[in-house]
Amino acid sequence: MLCRYKKANEKIAMGLLSFMPEHKDVKKLQETICQYNSDPNWQLYLWKQDDDYIGLVGVEIKDNKWIVRHISVDPSHRGEGVGVEMIRKLYEMDVCGSIAADELTEPFIQKCLTMLEEADEEV
Repeated sequence: MLCRYKKANEKIAMGLLSFMPEHKDVKKLQETICQYNSDPNWQLYLWKQDDDYIGLVGVEIKDNKWIVRHISVDPSHRGEGVGVEMIRKLYEMDVCGSIAADELTEPFIQKCLTMLEEADEEV
């Protein structure tokens, strides 16, 4: 289930963000979390499975698009389709128009969108 980030979950979010290679540095992690805490156009969502948060997706709302800036899944849950499912849920709740990726997330987001389009065609 995709849940909107709350400041009470800051340590969990920072832990999930730290799985992204460009966020190994604590200062960079703190800057990113500060961006999500202070800018209403930057929204962070956590993926909850059972009682655990195992994934995270962060978007910037800009020019009628949701730009995926961050996406991360706990390494012990990778390969289970969690990332694709987070993008599917984002797509379902997207009230801004469309979902796009930045240069960091583009390869994965394009893969997810292709998989989702193929699944829609099969239905």
